[in-house]
Amino acid sequence: MGSFVISKRKNGEFQFALKAGNGQVILSSEGYTTKAACENGIESVRKNSQDDKRFDRLESKNGKPYFNLKATNGQIIGNSEMYESVVARENGIASVAKNAPDATVKEELE
Repeated sequence: MGSFVISKRKNGEFQFALKAGNGQVILSSEGYTTKAACENGIESVRKNSQDDKRFDRLESKNGKPYFNLKATNGQIIGNSEMYESVVARENGIASVAKNAPDATVKEELE
């Protein structure tokens, strides 16, 4: 089962990472000024990850596939790592859709 891990950046902002059952990060968030905003971001991922149209399938300048997950307002709520292939990116999207709805929330704020 997946988990959302809330952590704090050096600049004091909160962020979350969605990890698959094997511990691999499959989606990372932007920085949030408050923990409550970060938790709202997690709820947005839970909801929006169930709609395939919310995933922007992109390619970096060096040709690596990756994706962004967007909210209904078009704002990016999470992005993926760089993948070696389009197939790997699609597997990453499927993993987010599978893990996000029931993922537990953990805090690593120290």
